[in-house]
Amino acid sequence: MKGVRFENLKDAGDPVELAAFYEEQGADEIVFLDISATPSGRETMIDVVRDTASVLSIPLTVGGGVRTLDHFAKLLSAGADKVSINTAAVKNPEIITVAADEFGSQAVVVAIDAKRKNDGWEVYVSAGKVPTGLDALEWAKEAERRGAGEILLTSIDYDGTQMGYDLELTRLVSENVKIPVIASGGAGTPEHIYEVLTEGKADAALAASIFHYKKYSVREIKEYLHQRGVPVRLDF
Repeated sequence: MKGVRFENLKDAGDPVELAAFYEEQGADEIVFLDISATPSGRETMIDVVRDTASVLSIPLTVGGGVRTLDHFAKLLSAGADKVSINTAAVKNPEIITVAADEFGSQAVVVAIDAKRKNDGWEVYVSAGKVPTGLDALEWAKEAERRGAGEILLTSIDYDGTQMGYDLELTRLVSENVKIPVIASGGAGTPEHIYEVLTEGKADAALAASIFHYKKYSVREIKEYLHQRGVPVRLDF
């Protein structure tokens, strides 16, 4: 499903078929977020994760509705390489530390959904519906201290708009943590991805709408980045 600013969700296709298709196009990683799991009070769909993992040789990150260490283990056993947590981490930050100790920091991704508030950005949970009062930068720093291996940073203001990433937010977080930051929310053109990797200083860029609706292919994006001196994998 894909929407704009986490609202008006539309069916974008079968996750298993799309995952295989994007790997064939040259994607470096697939991120599968079960966005209705937390608001619905259920766990991520394990069967879909297992089926998706079975068709991939590239890393698979899975998130949505993850509340316990047991659920972490289930997702990793089903084939996920990394597990993304958001709401559970905000409610109980200790889960970051415990999961990192149990499974390794490389398997723990803390997702931060942020919306601009005055001169900063506030963290939201429950699929972008519930404000927490947390400052996004301070929360990113705490997530790193507690053992997170990556930050998946999504701008709610820009999500699905295809108007470009929030470069200011991305750069602020990227400059203040040492772990990789994956920028998310707003990709509409190859230039947007170039900008977030250079001006925004992100380590990786996540995109959905431009691929789901076949506006660009992964190959086209990578060739654009390569021509502008951004190191990308093109051996596919």
